[in-house]
Amino acid sequence: NQPEWYLTQVLMWIGNHAKFLDDKIQPILIKAGSSVNAGLEFSRALVMLILEKLAADIPCLLYDDTLFCHLVDEVLLFERELYSVHGYLSSFPSCMHILSEESCFQRWLTVEKKFALQKMDSMLSSEAAWISQYKDITDVDEMKVPDCAETFMTLLLVITDRYKNLPTASRRLQFLGLQKELVDDFRIRLTQVMKEETRAALGSRYCAILNAVNYVAAVLADWADNV
Repeated sequence: NQPEWYLTQVLMWIGNHAKFLDDKIQPILIKAGSSVNAGLEFSRALVMLILEKLAADIPCLLYDDTLFCHLVDEVLLFERELYSVHGYLSSFPSCMHILSEESCFQRWLTVEKKFALQKMDSMLSSEAAWISQYKDITDVDEMKVPDCAETFMTLLLVITDRYKNLPTASRRLQFLGLQKELVDDFRIRLTQVMKEETRAALGSRYCAILNAVNYVAAVLADWADNV
C-alpha cells in the first residue's frame, strides 16, 4: 500500500548506477561492437520488475478508491521522472501499459470522474466561487474570470496532463470523453445557478456566470489545436 517506496527505490538505483554504467560498462560494450546502451538496459530491467509488482498489487487495490488513486498518482510521478530525468525511451515497456489494461483503466476512469465531480462540488460551494482572484489587478484580469471557472479549467488541464502519455489513442480518447462529460456537467451547474439569478440580471453573480462561460469557451477554443 506504499508504492512510492519501491518506485522511489528504483529511481535511486537508476540514478546511483548511471555513472558506473556509463564509465565502466559502456566502454566494454562499445569495444565489443555492441550497440546496447548499458544505462537504458539497466533501467528497462528494473522497470520490468516494477511492472510485475504492479500487476500483482493492482487487483488488490481496485476497489479501494483512496489506495488505487494514490497508486496511480505515484506511478504517474514515477513515469515523469523516468523520462525527464533518466532519458527512458517511449519504445520501452512502461507503467502506462499496465494502467491501460481494461479492468485497471476502467477503474482509473471511474475514480478520476468521482474525484473531479467532488472537486467541482467544493469549488462551486466555495464562498469565493464567483469572485475573481485578480479582481484588484485590472491589467491581469480583463475577462473578470470567477474563481470557479479558473479552477475548473485547471482541473481539465491536470486531467490532460495525467493521461497524455497513455500508449494508445483509443485510451486517450476515452479520457477526452470524460472531459467532455465534465464540461457538460459544469454547463448544467452554471445554468442552475443562473436560473436563481434571473431576477438580478445586472447583479455581480449573474455577470460572473457570463464571464465564466466566456472564459471557458475562449480557453477551449485555444485548446482546439491541441491534438
